[in-house]
Amino acid sequence: MQALDLFAPEAQQVAPGAWYFPGWLTPEQQAALVAACRDWGRGPAGFVVPRMFDGTPLSIRSAYLGWYWHRDRYSRFADADGQVPVRLFPPLLETLARRAYAATCAATFGADDDYAPDSAIINWYGPDARLGMHQDRGESAAAIARGWPVISISLGDSALFRFGNTATRTRPYADLTLASGDLFVFGGPARMAYHGVPKVYPGSGPRRLALPGRLNITIRQSGF
Repeated sequence: MQALDLFAPEAQQVAPGAWYFPGWLTPEQQAALVAACRDWGRGPAGFVVPRMFDGTPLSIRSAYLGWYWHRDRYSRFADADGQVPVRLFPPLLETLARRAYAATCAATFGADDDYAPDSAIINWYGPDARLGMHQDRGESAAAIARGWPVISISLGDSALFRFGNTATRTRPYADLTLASGDLFVFGGPARMAYHGVPKVYPGSGPRRLALPGRLNITIRQSGF
């Protein structure tokens, strides 16, 4: 089982451009968001097993909103033939993203009238799921250069989140336990930091969510 901390974690800036806000969502907000994810994840453009660039399947399942990720590119369609449109990016996630941006990036980089989140990836982690160290580089070069953030919301089981540096998959990195309702944001100088999930803690999530495993929602501005 996951070790219990004596003191509740506090909000912190993990690195320049990276922020951690534990307990950012209330239990009621978490429950509403889990229910929304269940709806967004239904077919025909629902959860799938994503694959690496070489075709290797990952251990997570993913659903896409706004833009669909096809291993090497974003598309407005969930299938290669352009017959199944991706689900629309929902106003609820735009509201949460703007709230997160205002609490983090805006205070450091200033208000950005061009900030317009338009896509999200919902990842579901089972008890044995992992995600290796990687960079989020699928968005446009302009969006990445601008430093528009990746906004990450955790729901359900806690997970060990490893947040690294922009040059290598190895040290230095910081390990954090992300619990249900936690927020993690990285942009600006931290936008291209390597990050991953080495471990999930099964059964550690709030019982009221009735959620097996962990959901992680990452919201971004594609720049497309």
